[in-house]
Amino acid sequence: MGPGGACWRGGGVPGGFKRWLSSPAPAPRVCVVGSGPAGFYTAQHLLKRLFLATGSWCNPPSCPVFPPAHHGGARVDIYEKLPVPFGLVRFGVAPDHPEVKNVINAFTQTARSERCAYYGNVTVGKDVTVAELQQAYHAVVLSYGAEDNRVLGIPGENLSGVYSARAFVGWYNGLPENRDLKPDLSCETALILGHGNVALDVARILLSPLRLLRKTDITDCSLAALACSKVKRVWLVGRRGPLQVAFTIKELREMINLPGARPVLNPADFTGLENAIKDAPRPRKRLTELMIKTALEKPGEKPVEVQAAAAQAAAPREWGLKFQRSPQEVLPTADGRRARGVRMALTRLEGSGDSAKAIPTGDMEELECGLVLSSIGYRSLQLDPAVPFDTQRGIIPNSSGRVEGVPGLYCSGWVKRGPTGVIITTMNDSFDTAQSVLEDLRVGVLDVSASREGFGAVESILRSRGVRPVSFSDWEKIDAAEVARGKAAGKPREKIVDPQEMLRLIGH
Repeated sequence: MGPGGACWRGGGVPGGFKRWLSSPAPAPRVCVVGSGPAGFYTAQHLLKRLFLATGSWCNPPSCPVFPPAHHGGARVDIYEKLPVPFGLVRFGVAPDHPEVKNVINAFTQTARSERCAYYGNVTVGKDVTVAELQQAYHAVVLSYGAEDNRVLGIPGENLSGVYSARAFVGWYNGLPENRDLKPDLSCETALILGHGNVALDVARILLSPLRLLRKTDITDCSLAALACSKVKRVWLVGRRGPLQVAFTIKELREMINLPGARPVLNPADFTGLENAIKDAPRPRKRLTELMIKTALEKPGEKPVEVQAAAAQAAAPREWGLKFQRSPQEVLPTADGRRARGVRMALTRLEGSGDSAKAIPTGDMEELECGLVLSSIGYRSLQLDPAVPFDTQRGIIPNSSGRVEGVPGLYCSGWVKRGPTGVIITTMNDSFDTAQSVLEDLRVGVLDVSASREGFGAVESILRSRGVRPVSFSDWEKIDAAEVARGKAAGKPREKIVDPQEMLRLIGH
């Protein structure tokens, strides 16, 4: 196809464009803050569209990118506060879900690109400010995720035995900041507040047979703690009903089929729901049908009451879902130090579907437990005072990833839209932000006529502050060491949980 909007792939270049293509032009310098899925997917999309290294190139207006004359030397640099990359893929995905971590292979290819560089061990907002990055790059994309958790805001949540699910997940996944958590697993009953996939992950790890966990990359110290765990019963509690649960059918099915643990669902919670879901979207309908079936009978077997005794003998552990209960207070032991239970307000639902609200009825209930895990959501924090931040919603105010009122500053992932969705959601969201950057390059909102030094400028700042970045090849040495340690233990890897040990390993 000819001039006016087509893409050429390899081959010759139309004569009218030869002079334009051969003339030198400043190259865009873009940096991404955060090396989780949002960061890597943003970088991946920018690299793919900006540097068509296979000989392909696009001519506006049909493609929102430039011919190579405009971006032949373009670069994307990724900054990460930890020495190791991949964010929640490494530290959030459950150890028994290795298939979800396969995206690391694509991220590795991105990081190895000659147009991309990874700089770990650099805390943006402390080691280098966002303003300094804006001086060094034409565009800065903030993709640092949600580094905190929402609090319950009830009395007793600071008692011993109460943890956020985020910290618990970080502990068994080797997140450095949670390596010293040492959760007390000496009780028989655990209560998880929340009905999302993270809540199911935590329940599954608490109840999984050790023989299954030993084959994963779960950390050695958490495996040892779980081997001594006395927890044999886990309740997952939510403020709303079965039609509002946030977990997905794959995770629920996995929980139902967990060896050595039987589901305990109250049939009364599902009365009349068959009619209510007739016109529901298919995923919600299938999920609810599976809960109903599990509550009434074992799939393909007799009603649960008939086989209860046999199941109890075969499955020494159990888990269940409790609905329409809102936590009011974590109850202390006699000495006032530890959790012994949670006082719940029973609720009724106003409205229907996802918009239904839980309204307290005035009735209360106490549930005994020695371990309370709050899984009510993650929360993003303000990275730098210079960056606009909506503290109520926990996001950076933006339009299609463009930070409001700050040209050249962008955001993607959870800090852009809130801590919801799975990796594919983050991928699409990050591509959306990358397209905004590309569009702003195309129409001249980002002025690439003024060259920027990129990492060259940042490196001198970091050196002056005594900060030594970790390269991607440094990470690959850490990776090789972890895999070797894991092999010796019969695991895929044994994660190093101490950043100082990581740095010593690579000679920092």
